[in-house]
Amino acid sequence: MLVQEESKLIGSVAKESGVPIKTIRYYEELRLLKSSGRTEGGFKLFNTDVLARLHFIKRAQSLGLSLAEIKEFLNVHDEGELPCEHIKTKLEDKVQAIDEQIQQLLILRQDLERLLSAWEIQPETYHSTICPIIT
Repeated sequence: MLVQEESKLIGSVAKESGVPIKTIRYYEELRLLKSSGRTEGGFKLFNTDVLARLHFIKRAQSLGLSLAEIKEFLNVHDEGELPCEHIKTKLEDKVQAIDEQIQQLLILRQDLERLLSAWEIQPETYHSTICPIIT
């Protein structure tokens, strides 16, 4: 197959996107990306829309979305629909999970502060516990 004008070599895609070739191959294996063929020399080719797709994948990952979730969104897109409602729902779920984590961390912080505020130097005698202060 000859290199078409609208196709990009995998190395060019990697350079332009900042995504390593190995990662591009992995994304293709997961069916997040689809190559458009190969050159006569065997190099993979991708349509120029691959750059926008890679940008979407990296941005979605930076928002805490998994590759499985991203694949779902891309499948909806590939069927000719916008996955925005699906994405909105997932992002709302992420916000809720973060709020829960923040609450758990605040409780942990209070526990640690109470422990530290009551900290006393213990006599250097043997105790059957490892550290009697945190029992």
